This record gives sequence, structure tokens and C-alpha cells, in this order.
Amino acid sequence: MDPFEVMGDNAFIASEKYKAKELRKSQWWKRKCAKGVCHYCGQKISPQELTMDHIVPISRGGRTTRGNVTPSCKACNTKKKTMLTFEWHEYIQNKQKR
Repeated sequence: MDPFEVMGDNAFIASEKYKAKELRKSQWWKRKCAKGVCHYCGQKISPQELTMDHIVPISRGGRTTRGNVTPSCKACNTKKKTMLTFEWHEYIQNKQKR
């Protein structure tokens, strides 16, 4: 069953955001961030400054699972917004052509 039909958009998003908050407390997430590298730009960043990015955004049906979150710098996370991976790569390629 589609979660949007069952719970409605707002309830689904709130539920996934709560799961993300809990996942950020886990040792698994802390180990992922310990490397201090942004998944998207590869910049070395303090682990405390990395944010959690949903590869498939919650607003597009993505879930808060270990396979769908990755450490990201604030700049990349903000720019990526609700893009999917292929859309992000197109955005970066177009930006580099300019």
C-alpha cells in the first residue's frame, strides 16, 4: 500500500523526519559521518557539520532507511533539495558547463 494513501502527505513526512532524528543518534550514523566527507562534493568537513541527506527525498516518496541516507555538507544538501541522484548529476554538469 502506498504510504501517501494511508497516512496522507503530512503524516508520512512527519513520520520519516522522526525516523531521521532517531537514526542520527545511532552509532551507525556516527560512523558514517566520522570520515568527514560529503557524499556529493567529496569535500572534507567536520563530522559535526555533516547533514543527513535522503538520496530519494521524503517529499518524493523516499524513506528514512540506511540505504537511503548519506552524509552531505550543508551547501550540497541545500542545493540538492528534492532532486533525485540523476537530476543532481545533471544540475552539476550544467553548472560546470557555464
